[in-house]
Amino acid sequence: MNERESRGPSAYSSAGVDYAVLDEGKRDALTQALATSGLLVANGGHAIDESRGEPAFAFEIGGQTFAFVVEGLGTKSMIARAVEQELGFSGFGAVAYDTVAAIVNDLCCVGALPLVVNAYFATGASEWYTRRDRGADLLDGWREGCLAAGAVWGGGESPSLPGLLAADEIELAGSAVGLVPTGRTPLLGADLRPGDEIVIVASSGLHANGSSLARSIAARSATGYATTLADGRAFGVALLDRSVIYVELVRALLASDLEIHYLSHITGHGLLKLMRPRRELSYTIERLPLVPPVLDHLVRESGMSPSHAYSTLNMGSGFAVYCAAGAGPGVVECAAAAGLSAHVAGRVGEGPRRVVLEELGVVFESGDLDLTPRGGA
Repeated sequence: MNERESRGPSAYSSAGVDYAVLDEGKRDALTQALATSGLLVANGGHAIDESRGEPAFAFEIGGQTFAFVVEGLGTKSMIARAVEQELGFSGFGAVAYDTVAAIVNDLCCVGALPLVVNAYFATGASEWYTRRDRGADLLDGWREGCLAAGAVWGGGESPSLPGLLAADEIELAGSAVGLVPTGRTPLLGADLRPGDEIVIVASSGLHANGSSLARSIAARSATGYATTLADGRAFGVALLDRSVIYVELVRALLASDLEIHYLSHITGHGLLKLMRPRRELSYTIERLPLVPPVLDHLVRESGMSPSHAYSTLNMGSGFAVYCAAGAGPGVVECAAAAGLSAHVAGRVGEGPRRVVLEELGVVFESGDLDLTPRGGA
């Protein structure tokens, strides 16, 4: 019996986020969406249904391949508001940047580079914008995220939703369209094979997943967001470290001669995301990255087991690049050129479908993650 099979309810479920329930809903939606694929033909296009269940939806039109994604920040904006109140630290630029990162990092997983990003800023009351400094910080962060992604900020929507959102809260989300470079095909996992190397690129901290758990821990702590971490920083400030945008790395990889077979953005579900493709392959990680102090604090304070932690949080792994055997060092060099820390962490092997974290003795089995339409794409 591996550790995952013997564990009880997760700390994240206790914080109000149950991935098992959410994943069932996602699969139902994807299954219904399949029925609409033929409608694109009327416009001279073609839906690439193999991308259903991947981080972004891919489609062909006019001889080119595009990808589209919608993504949200979750409750991290609530942390920014609370930290501003408790510590006087403005984090709204950071969470705007985080939202762009969540969107474009998902988009580029299928091998598409972002063209246009649109914003969705929903507030509980229009008075949210009367704080001009806070609003300016938010807009600066969004613009900086678009610049880092090389994407045009096209526009967006900013509804006021009294009764649905609290008056002092803001929900951040957005969408993006990207283009698969000429001569490339979407990266959907079909090319993965035993012997491939897995390069893990480091995260900067929380990124956009785990905010509900972080809020729960701050609420039950006597010092709240002011709690001092092992590195001497305040918990709340560390939570608001900007996410890493990996687009520059993906752009370099797609322009190189390196044989890239798959890309995975490590967010919700943690390292379970390593087996996102529905392939009967195993993914063995021999060397994990260092865990950022803020994530270490979340794990210790919540009492998470290693199995829970690595299937919930990114635990220092922000992005994974799957490449042909021997190409791993070249991927690491590309990451370094983009200012990112990366290492060859593991390999792809024969099935059964599973993730093995050798250092921890943790195994995630195939049934632990399925984000595909029912009956397959």
